[in-house]
Amino acid sequence: MPFKDRCWRRPPAGLVIATLFLSGCATVGFEAPPSGCPPVVEYRPAEQPRAADEVAALSEGAAIVGWLADYAMLRDQVRACLSTSSSP
Repeated sequence: MPFKDRCWRRPPAGLVIATLFLSGCATVGFEAPPSGCPPVVEYRPAEQPRAADEVAALSEGAAIVGWLADYAMLRDQVRACLSTSSSP
């Protein structure tokens, strides 16, 4: 049998069965909250000044600062989602 013929053989049955079992784990559904909006994690007021101090201590141009800005925007979007879904 030439080498290229091996590429066209069917995979062993065990490999197919293992793939089916593993892909079965991915079918678990995500249960969305009743409002359809993701929850917003609330932070204690005592934690907020500490977090602000830690952000201020970061070096100039740190990547995490941009990520935190994106996170703040996402939190605002979730709050807007929650307020529109709870209004009649």
